[in-house]
Amino acid sequence: MDNTQGRVGASGTTRAQRDTQATIFCVLVVAICFMVRDIPCGTKGGVMIFFDKIEVVNRLRKEYVYDTLLNYGVTYDKTWIYDKIHHEINQFCSSHTLQEVYTDMFDQIDEQMKEAIQADCTRYAPGIEIIGVRVTKPTIPATIARNYERMEEERTKVLIAIEKQKVLEKEVETQKKMAVTEAEKDAHVSKIVMAQKLTEKESIKMQQEIENEMYLARERSLADSYFYKVMKEAEANRLKLTPEYLELRFIEAIANNTKMFFGDKVPNMIFDQRLLGNFLTGTLRSMPKQSEKLTQ
Repeated sequence: MDNTQGRVGASGTTRAQRDTQATIFCVLVVAICFMVRDIPCGTKGGVMIFFDKIEVVNRLRKEYVYDTLLNYGVTYDKTWIYDKIHHEINQFCSSHTLQEVYTDMFDQIDEQMKEAIQADCTRYAPGIEIIGVRVTKPTIPATIARNYERMEEERTKVLIAIEKQKVLEKEVETQKKMAVTEAEKDAHVSKIVMAQKLTEKESIKMQQEIENEMYLARERSLADSYFYKVMKEAEANRLKLTPEYLELRFIEAIANNTKMFFGDKVPNMIFDQRLLGNFLTGTLRSMPKQSEKLTQ
């Protein structure tokens, strides 16, 4: 029975030594796909639907071939796969609504069928390994199918609207980010411009302070020069204002103011030598006081 090539089948041979006939079966121990077709079932709400095809990928373990065939015969797969698929798919449909079977939980049927069949095989026929189950979309009544088509159309419209809304939100978010970026850029540029203007103002202020200091220094220098000039002139005048010089200046002044009179009466002029002496004395006394005032 370990000869495992070809399909499950039988052939007879006749032995010359005995009058009995032996039957040899070839059993596959590699992974094969068992296909179950046209499975009717009713949903929880009483709607009859049909599964056109359910594929079960399974394998009979080599070490369990004898025990499996001994207990369930060469048609073990009908008992634990074909009949089990019908039972489990009807169990599933009878406990769920059409919406759940057709849409909401359809993606879970494959795994639930695999787990349910493997659980019983592991318990009663451990040589059978269920590798995978593939369930096709069931066929539902035409009126209900049209309703589902309309529902899908509406759902598609809703999804399109949602996607459009997401796109709009993304565009608004992008515009917002761009506005924030632009505002930050403007603020940064404004900050740089303000710093530049402040630097220019500080530069102008420093330049003005330098000019003011230069002006003050120049004016101070001019004032000092003028003061020095006045002091020197005062000192020179003080040294120059001797009685002899004053007398000379007085005589020059009298000479420059000489007037000529014509007529019958000529004014009399009295020249008193004491008048000249009093003038010179008063002038000499006033010179030191003027020098002190200029010094202060």
